[in-house]
Amino acid sequence: MAIAAVCAAFMAVNGLAAGEEGFTPLFNGKDLTGWKLMSGVGPGYVVQDGVIVCPADGGGNLMTEKEFSNFVLRFEVKLTSAGNNGIGIRAPLEGHAAADGMEIQVLDNEHKSYMNLNPWQYHGSVYGFFPAKRGYQKALGEWNEEEIIADGRHIKVTLNGEVILDENLNTYNDNHAKMLNQCGMLRDTGHIGFLGHGTHVEFRNIRIKELPYPQKDNVAPEGFTALFDGEDLDGWQGMTWTPLSRTSMSETELKDAQAEADKRMRKHWSVKDGVLCYDGMGPMNDNLRSAKEYVNFELLVDWKIEQNGDSGIFLRGTPEVQIWDPGMSNTGSGSLFDNKKNASTPLVKADNPVGEWNNFRILMLDDKVSVYLNNQLVVRNVTLENYWNPNVPLYPTGFVELQTYGTPVYFKNIYIREIK
Repeated sequence: MAIAAVCAAFMAVNGLAAGEEGFTPLFNGKDLTGWKLMSGVGPGYVVQDGVIVCPADGGGNLMTEKEFSNFVLRFEVKLTSAGNNGIGIRAPLEGHAAADGMEIQVLDNEHKSYMNLNPWQYHGSVYGFFPAKRGYQKALGEWNEEEIIADGRHIKVTLNGEVILDENLNTYNDNHAKMLNQCGMLRDTGHIGFLGHGTHVEFRNIRIKELPYPQKDNVAPEGFTALFDGEDLDGWQGMTWTPLSRTSMSETELKDAQAEADKRMRKHWSVKDGVLCYDGMGPMNDNLRSAKEYVNFELLVDWKIEQNGDSGIFLRGTPEVQIWDPGMSNTGSGSLFDNKKNASTPLVKADNPVGEWNNFRILMLDDKVSVYLNNQLVVRNVTLENYWNPNVPLYPTGFVELQTYGTPVYFKNIYIREIK
């Protein structure tokens, strides 16, 4: 009977995927091939009669070996009394999937122990951020059909034919501290997983359809503005001294200094094949800065250096998110290098080899910063200190600056999203 059940499950899941154009099974109905258990508890997850089971004495995070960006995920889930699990999406293998990635909640909404939860803790919610509508689960012991669409920053959840969540992640700005601590919500790729919490929950008929993930150089993603168009230096200026020194300059002095800085800048900064290039031959700190000042924002930057390269990104005109050849030190790029009191080293070394492109995702809110380098969290919710005047708080507004330090450096895909 068990063999017959497994065969039937295998045929069912593959039949479903085959009947849905573009879908591929994530679970073969027989074993956990293609999955990896992280932080397992007890037996972890088991396969019974063609179903993935998180037993009450098991759990942990059962993650796909493959990573996904944009997709439609379909599955069936069956809850028992007080059932509690989650669907991790765009999550790293290690760490806290809901904070370092994103979790779509799985929960027995009607259990008495869950009556006083936050709205974003119920089934189908983006955990910690966006609440789903309630009232569309089937009775305990029955299978629920669920679909999760992740398309850029658009997340849509359908349960038993009813859309219970339809949100754009970019619209969240209610709690800056939460955004900085749970900044994994902003990741654009990662693993899918089941996030068990010591209750019995079952899953079956798990299949996925990958959606296009458009990545064209210097074309801003939805919700972002391109600071560099890949063609010229419009929107950029040479650096005119420091924020502190500029406060003592007259309007005429600032105007003259800016004209001189722009003239100097154009001798060493250029655009070649869609890349913003610095030749390494100018004076020290021949920085390029945005023409506009910014307050709170999410900044995306691709960068590349040569051997012994040294550069950085100034936020609100303040140094700096570090860029350097990791062979020059025991730490990698991405740290708030000039901090004295707060953390100034990255959580991990995440640099690509010298000569290859790297990607920053920088979240600047109030005086705090979180940084992803190549999709790995290297700074989480760290205060950026006022380098220019340590006795006063960080400036509330300022320029984005691309630092130079006497070596060639290259930038592209520079996008910003302002946040209230």
